Amino acid sequence: MAYEQYEDRIRLKKQTIEQVDRTSPFCDFIYYESSITLGLRLAARVLKPEKPGYIVAGTHGWHMGIRGFQPMDQPLADNKYLRIEVDMRGRPHSEGEADCNGWELYDIIDAIEYVRIHYAEYIVDPDIVYFEAGSGGGGNALSIVGKFPDTFAAATSLCGISDYALWYNQDAVGEFRDELDVWIGCSPTANPMAYRSRSGLETVGNLCTPLYIVHGESDIRVPSEHSRRFAAKAAKAGKSRLVRYRELPGVGAQSHWDHASSEMMGLIASESEENRRSHRLLVHLPASGTLTVAGYVFTRSFSLVLDSIDKVATLEYDMDKGMFELFCELECDYTLTVGGERFIRKAILV
Repeated sequence: MAYEQYEDRIRLKKQTIEQVDRTSPFCDFIYYESSITLGLRLAARVLKPEKPGYIVAGTHGWHMGIRGFQPMDQPLADNKYLRIEVDMRGRPHSEGEADCNGWELYDIIDAIEYVRIHYAEYIVDPDIVYFEAGSGGGGNALSIVGKFPDTFAAATSLCGISDYALWYNQDAVGEFRDELDVWIGCSPTANPMAYRSRSGLETVGNLCTPLYIVHGESDIRVPSEHSRRFAAKAAKAGKSRLVRYRELPGVGAQSHWDHASSEMMGLIASESEENRRSHRLLVHLPASGTLTVAGYVFTRSFSLVLDSIDKVATLEYDMDKGMFELFCELECDYTLTVGGERFIRKAILV
């Protein structure tokens, strides 16, 4: 079944094989270095198209990592994209520690930069990049479009988590709490802001990327409430034109796609592709406005990094006037990078 890779059925143990790039005509398994955590080696699987195409990045299910190297002498059926499957930090093939939508999201950005350089002959336009992922990866999708608001031309979230505190409390059997306690470092009761900073629901107002969201109505492992809340908050923020939400009636149980027909799965693939095909231009951040900074925010014009990825702040900015003011509920230092210069400042306490 399409999107089976997000069902979380295969949980790989930490791999101890030598970190050597492996290549074949249409599939490579590569290692690259984090630009955020120097010396950290990360892995990705690269699926090459028969003809040059656009870049589509994606991640794996919550407990999972990417598949190992599988030589391919023929292109993936119907694939028109250079696809990057990123094994984020702490996962089976990569070094480091997972941090649930913290710096692990930058592993995706680094993978994109890597293929822009090393796979240029497979890319139509290196500036037009898409994101698609499901389950844990769907949660990555909802967060990454808020933390990198003008990076992706379009994105797809399949059965994604939008609120990690809510998900923690919905986990009746403790299937996900054990990782959340470690990856975030606490429970949502102990530090609600740390959970807000990981959640795409927190940064909905930053949305500039056209986003296609799909969820099964009766999904147990990631309840459809996550996508419903995201879509509703986007509408309240005036972002309805950017969000298309499809809920599949009667679909989902312990498996995200339980009771889904082949026609339904085909519809998802078709509509996700339409979201990409309809958006072949860069998205643009307004010259002035307000952004929610959940640990950090990176735009093509400036970046702002808080002194902890567990913190959330509000940025008011006007690029034409060179004005950047940050407000936070907690004492917070931050680093602003703009115009090639770095400034270390303190947030205004509110």
